[in-house]
Amino acid sequence: MKTSLQIKMGQQLTMTPQLQQAIRLLQLSTLDLQQEIQEALDSNPMLESEEFDDNSDSSSDNGNESRDSDSDTSASDNTSSASDDNNFEEARYEDNSFEDNTFDDNNGQESLDEQWSSEKLPDDLPVDSQWEDTYQVSAGVASSAGPADDDFDYDSRYATSDNLQDHLLWQLNLTPMSDADREVATMLIDGVDDDGYLHTTVEDVIEAMDASLEIEEEEVMAVLHRLQQFDPAGVFCRDLRECLMLQLHQLPEGTPWLTEARLVIRDHIDLLGSRDYQSLMRRTKLKEDDLKAVMRLIKELNPKPGAGIASEESEYVIPDVIVRQIRDEWRVELNPDIAPKLRVNADYASLIRRSDNSADNTFLKDHLQEARWFIKSLQSRNDTLLKVATKIVEFQLDFFEEGDEGMKPLVLHDIAEAVGMHESTISRVTTQKYMHTPRGIFELKYFFSSHVSTDSGGECSSTAIRAMIKKLIADENARKPLSDNKIATMLGEKGIKVARRTVAKYREAMLIPPSNERKQLI
Repeated sequence: MKTSLQIKMGQQLTMTPQLQQAIRLLQLSTLDLQQEIQEALDSNPMLESEEFDDNSDSSSDNGNESRDSDSDTSASDNTSSASDDNNFEEARYEDNSFEDNTFDDNNGQESLDEQWSSEKLPDDLPVDSQWEDTYQVSAGVASSAGPADDDFDYDSRYATSDNLQDHLLWQLNLTPMSDADREVATMLIDGVDDDGYLHTTVEDVIEAMDASLEIEEEEVMAVLHRLQQFDPAGVFCRDLRECLMLQLHQLPEGTPWLTEARLVIRDHIDLLGSRDYQSLMRRTKLKEDDLKAVMRLIKELNPKPGAGIASEESEYVIPDVIVRQIRDEWRVELNPDIAPKLRVNADYASLIRRSDNSADNTFLKDHLQEARWFIKSLQSRNDTLLKVATKIVEFQLDFFEEGDEGMKPLVLHDIAEAVGMHESTISRVTTQKYMHTPRGIFELKYFFSSHVSTDSGGECSSTAIRAMIKKLIADENARKPLSDNKIATMLGEKGIKVARRTVAKYREAMLIPPSNERKQLI
């Protein structure tokens, strides 16, 4: 056997825990970030909110006010210096030299910074490790996360949580019925969807009932007809025709055009759905003006009666970036309300002693380093987000000036080259991040779109094409709506080459029905 020695060289990408934390914070949405910050405040005694500290300073005695004023001044100077050179942590925690071994309350935050700079704290964690491998995992002392907000959620306090089934059960409890009929009614209520349509058949109800009760089809239908009188009108319907007919039957008999509307819905709903008004007038023997009046009555009906009862929680979008036009300049700034400003708790940091390897001192050192890296990761996230948002605004100035039709083609690679980052980083930054503009709130992904070639050799954004299609459809004649082929031809006259299938795809994406369904008499 011959023994040989081989030497191989290779490269392997490793991510430090600090980088992993920064990437994780970068891709979090605003709500997830707020939750992450709150968890960090609860678990790390070294972290505190600057807003809360400012509020608590105002209620202290005169001596403490004087001391805190000096501390805030020092912290403000350091923060200002950090904003100039984008080196927040180094300016705040490491630029000072150690002069005294004890923490002097009179010197405040500045003396504390000097003390930290001399401590033998690791600058980096070992690669491919976790926080738990180096630092102690403990709930710690819960820091103050800030005073309770006086504002409250109006929807959660005053909105009802009842759904359609609860609403129907409430009415059922007020309706006198036998026990067997009430059991049948309960099964029917369980078979109603959120729109008010019944998906449980009579056979299903009879099969599910106890055989000893000997429930027949006529009894189930009698209960069903009784339930169809419940609020809202049209509930417990099995199809659209029955839904509309139930609502028409509950209208007063003296309602104008009620008889004609019942005739149209009962016998000619297919023609109504296909908008074949010529055949509809011929079969119903109605003139055009009379049919218009009947259509106005039918349009007052609700094809989804249960949709108004279904409880849905309001979803609020908190913008991460705010864009304003000041004079003739567009300015981009971060939303200051998305996350509280964090800093190291001076009281706990003052307890750290040099050359002390006790469990308590090690606990404080570990959480101090973790707090510093968390603050630095937040600062990095904000800087990256602001940088990317600024470049997006620079690329899409025509959109902010003209609207959707001014949107230019933009891909992640363009922004990545402009800011000197990888495309994956840009993707993380633009996902679930929102921008508040004078034209509304948009996700950052909204500003990225593919392009279509023009006759002049240029490019047109797909977003701009959608806006053009929407505008053409809005200006069309309701009696003769534009077909997809006609829209493609009109866009081609403007120099934009799009196929009919492309127009159909964009139209369906905007939830616009085809031309035959857009046809109207009025």
